Amino acid sequence: MDTDKKTIGVTLVSGGLDSLVALGIALKECDEVAALHATYGQRTADRERKAFEDICAHYDVSWAMVIDLGHIAKFGGSSLTDPDAEIPEGPIFQGIPNTYVPFRNTNILAAGVSWAEALGAEAVYIGVVEEDSSGYPDCRREFIQNFQRVVEEGTRPDTDIIIRVPIISLNKTEIIRLGAGLNAPFELTWSCYRNSGDIACGNCESCLLRLRAFRRAGIEDPLKYEELSEEAQKFIER
Repeated sequence: MDTDKKTIGVTLVSGGLDSLVALGIALKECDEVAALHATYGQRTADRERKAFEDICAHYDVSWAMVIDLGHIAKFGGSSLTDPDAEIPEGPIFQGIPNTYVPFRNTNILAAGVSWAEALGAEAVYIGVVEEDSSGYPDCRREFIQNFQRVVEEGTRPDTDIIIRVPIISLNKTEIIRLGAGLNAPFELTWSCYRNSGDIACGNCESCLLRLRAFRRAGIEDPLKYEELSEEAQKFIER
């Protein structure tokens, strides 16, 4: 056994809260980290890429790569990629919301595993959260377990890559508290589904869940928001 071999972890980094905390965990567990960001024609692609680049610069990661998965937008089926589809206001807890991007995580995970095998990495980190699984089927633990089998069957016999989901069992408030303990730079992240500038909309599902979680964690959200609707304010204060 080569005791001098450095452990490498590939982390999928969208630029949001969950992937930031997953990256922070990877940095603690691995000697070197490769950060992978995917653009797929989402409305906020430029802002998310900025968040990714700022986060990578903050941590001085060993490798940082942006890949273009623009074919996902061409398929349609999501309000995040279709400018003619309306992103709904407020949280959606029943059924699959139209912000779900069909099979997105599978596409991004496949790219992450490809890079991991090329680098000789031991793990691919992804910040999926099972709390979101009612709306997003590719955030479920069962999905990750099945994808793990695909990795085992589809890579070289001597390849041993584990899909790491370190925050899958946490809720958003717990994730923020964990990130705070890791001194994660929340100010560099972006969660808004609608806006790409410096001010988040504050009324889409992603903004509302983020704002409520920060409030429950007793930590001030460092991002700036547009004026919240009365309904949004009530949700955050629940």
